[in-house]
Amino acid sequence: MGERRKFSREFKADAVRLVVEGGGGIADVARDLGIRADMLRRWKRQVEVEGGSAFPGSGRMVDRDEEVRRLQRQLRRVTMERDILKKALGIVSEDPS
Repeated sequence: MGERRKFSREFKADAVRLVVEGGGGIADVARDLGIRADMLRRWKRQVEVEGGSAFPGSGRMVDRDEEVRRLQRQLRRVTMERDILKKALGIVSEDPS
């Protein structure tokens, strides 16, 4: 299997600009650039949704994604604490007879 190609933020932004400002179709621009049309379509959608914060780069998350990850970790911890307390309550409230 071939190595995955990586594209710079500038390349992605320029490719999307060619589609938006150049008036060319996604398939035509993608063929000219040597990339898949679905990839260019995804980049275009990302720019439409995220604007200037699109394509943050490797390892850098958008603030929204970072917040979601933090909340997921917190939810896992709180759920675990709740389960422990439920078990403890069950043990304490057992009838000794």
